[in-house]
Amino acid sequence: MQRRTALSVMAATAALSAVTVTGCSADSTAATKDGTTTVTLALDWTPNTNHTGIYVAQAKGWFKAAGINVKIVPYGSTAPETLIANHKADFGISYQEGITTARAAGQDITSVYAVTQKTDVTIAVRADRSDITSPKDLDGKTYAGFGAPYEKPLLQKVIRNAGGKGEFKQVTLNTSAYAALYAGKADFAMPMPTWEGLEAKLSGKPLKNFQLSDYGFPAIYSTLVASSDQFLKKNPGVAKKFLAAVDKGYRYAAEHPSRAADLLISQNKSVLTNTKLVKESEALLAKEYYKGTDGSIGTQSAARWQAFADFEYKAGLLVDANGKKLTSAPKASTFFTNAYLPDAK
Repeated sequence: MQRRTALSVMAATAALSAVTVTGCSADSTAATKDGTTTVTLALDWTPNTNHTGIYVAQAKGWFKAAGINVKIVPYGSTAPETLIANHKADFGISYQEGITTARAAGQDITSVYAVTQKTDVTIAVRADRSDITSPKDLDGKTYAGFGAPYEKPLLQKVIRNAGGKGEFKQVTLNTSAYAALYAGKADFAMPMPTWEGLEAKLSGKPLKNFQLSDYGFPAIYSTLVASSDQFLKKNPGVAKKFLAAVDKGYRYAAEHPSRAADLLISQNKSVLTNTKLVKESEALLAKEYYKGTDGSIGTQSAARWQAFADFEYKAGLLVDANGKKLTSAPKASTFFTNAYLPDAK
């Protein structure tokens, strides 16, 4: 849904201070000396369990076996969506809101793989808040968020659907969500249950969660792999080979979460120091998030894309290339494709 830290704020700040994003060629047709094709992948944050399939495929040699040399571009001041749309990266880790906003504005970016099938965000309060038993109880309370435009209309919709008025105060987070709640700086937040929710529990500061879908909000693809139409049209074979390796990596993570976590940690030891958190996160993703209710992995649906685009449009959040609000909801079926997945015909 939004670009979120998958680490504590202090750890993320330290990790990010050591990296910068540099321009990288999207001309993936150029072969390296060993005959492989170089493909660039821009991360959306420091390495975390949302990226496990990528690192599993790397460690297992599945990219190399497909004739691909993957260059992972660390997250910096330039968002992956910007790098992809400007053809400075071939692929990148993104999320549904980011792609919806960019595509509506005419940017060249397309989602090609859904890492998570279940919405990886909840509305959360301290577990001991007996006065808050439903989102309707959040009226008049204080929300600690990230300052994204869609946060307020999303919360208003959920609170109103639960029977409330949708009236609350807002502050911007400068610490982790659970720390802000336990410090009394806010009453509710929207953390990732697969990371911050687990981090909160392990820290002795558990949270009580309300699932957005339980209150009529459309399901969201929280983590996606995206590319550009330009790259996909010029390099369909490379795109299919790349995504076949990615898919194999996430399927491995879904079936062997503990081993996959070990592979992720082994390649990112300086960042992923809380191994218990990584292990628990990977286990939860494998149990509830990687696979859809029908067991599918990686696929996306037009209905889900359209439902979220309609929400953003009705909330007045979508603008065109000139910055003017759209006068009709976009056709979101063009925002993604399943055509490059292994089983696609």
